[in-house]
Amino acid sequence: MEEIILYGLAFFVIAFLYASVGHGGASGYLALMAIFNFSASVIKPTALILNLLVSCLAFISFYRAKHFKSSMLWPLVITSIPFAYLGSIVPISESLYKKLLAIVLLIAVARILFLSKASNHKPAPKWYWLSIAGAFIGLVSGMIGMGGGILLSPLLLLMGWSTQQQTAALSAIFIFLNSAAGMVGQIQKGFQLDQSIYVIILFVLIGGWLGAYIGAKKLKADQLKFILASVLIVAATKLFFVN
Repeated sequence: MEEIILYGLAFFVIAFLYASVGHGGASGYLALMAIFNFSASVIKPTALILNLLVSCLAFISFYRAKHFKSSMLWPLVITSIPFAYLGSIVPISESLYKKLLAIVLLIAVARILFLSKASNHKPAPKWYWLSIAGAFIGLVSGMIGMGGGILLSPLLLLMGWSTQQQTAALSAIFIFLNSAAGMVGQIQKGFQLDQSIYVIILFVLIGGWLGAYIGAKKLKADQLKFILASVLIVAATKLFFVN
C-alpha cells in the first residue's frame, strides 16, 4: 500500500506541473512508469487515460480564463487526429519504442527548461503548414502514447505564433483530442492496466485540477520545473542504456 501511495504522490506532482502549462502530462507519466518498471504493455494506455483526464481539466481552466485561440486549432487537429490513430496501431518493437520515448522525454526537458516564455509574437502560418505539423505530431504521439503537447508547445512558442497562455489553452485541447484518437486505437487492440491505476487516477485528478487552476491564474512553479526536468532526464537515460 505504501508503494501505491508513493506512486500516487509522484503522479500528483507531474499532473500539477503539466496542467499548470496546459499539458496532460503524458511524457511525465511515461517517465515515472519507466522509472517504476511498469511493463511496456501497461505504459501506453495508462498514459493516454491520465492524459485525457488532465488535459480536459487544463483546457476548461484556460478556456474560462479566455486564453483559447480557436483559429489555429482546426488546421492542426484535422490531420493530427487520424495520424494519432494510425500511430497508435502501428506495430513497434519494445526496443524502438523505448528509444523513441527517450527522445521525446529529452524534448520535454528542453521545453521545460528553455522555452517557458513565448518569443515575439508573429502571425500564424498558413493553414497547410499547420496541417503538416499536426500530421507529424499526431503520428509520433500515437506511436509513443501521448497527446503531442510536448511537441506542439515548443513549436508555437519558438515561432512566436501564440502567447504562453494561448499556447497552454491550445495545447490542452490538442492533447485531449489526440489522446482520445490514440485511446480508440488502444481499445481496438486491447490493453491492460496496473492494479494501482485507480489510486493514481485519484491523485492525478487532484494534481491536475490544482495545477490548471494555478496556471490559468498566472502563478508559476519555476523551482519545481527543474525537479521535473531531472526526472525526465533520469528516465530518458534509463530507456537509452538499460534493457
